Amino acid sequence: MGSLRDYKHWDIDWEMTPEDAVTLYLEWGNHPWNSKFSPVTSKNDYTNYFTVYMWDEKPRIIFVRRNSEEARELLSIELPKAIAERFRKSVGGLKGNYAINDEVKDWIETQMNN
Repeated sequence: MGSLRDYKHWDIDWEMTPEDAVTLYLEWGNHPWNSKFSPVTSKNDYTNYFTVYMWDEKPRIIFVRRNSEEARELLSIELPKAIAERFRKSVGGLKGNYAINDEVKDWIETQMNN
């Protein structure tokens, strides 16, 4: 799957959340008029974004490429222990698939540039 450095020059939508991706790409017609995202108009529309996957013992980030047909997992990396614990606390220890926060984004960007 590679490393974060491999995706350094990709177009990344840092504002995309798992919820927004589902609304845009899986629920066509459910696009709110005041959305910060442009509506999906074809199967060629896609987004690349990060999410924090909290379903496993060790939280990890997943880099996803989504269009109206699929969500492809491009990269999966465990978060460093300290960041993972702070993130887990911030979501009340609940399992789920979450938008990245500023600390996770900063860590991703640092790893991309190392």
